[in-house]
Amino acid sequence: MKDETAASVFASLGNPARLAVLRLLVRAGTDGMNVGQLQKHLDIPASTLAHHISHLVRAGTIRQERQGREVINIADFETLGQVATFLTADCCAGVPLR
Repeated sequence: MKDETAASVFASLGNPARLAVLRLLVRAGTDGMNVGQLQKHLDIPASTLAHHISHLVRAGTIRQERQGREVINIADFETLGQVATFLTADCCAGVPLR
């Protein structure tokens, strides 16, 4: 993962509402959640939620799939795994573990 991509992901998670959305979607697994389901758990207006979802989609942390008439929001576990790898790639390099 490039530094710029990682920075975009981290910037998107710097907002508490977006972090809450992502955490809910991670818990939902590959089934994801529609906007109505997310709104039941979060106390934010629909337009604000839509803004946060768009931000997370642009950052690549979530994706959207149309299922019939619904749009399902799903955590992008591949990207999240790459972010985890990015963070830990040089973990403790040259530093003895205690």
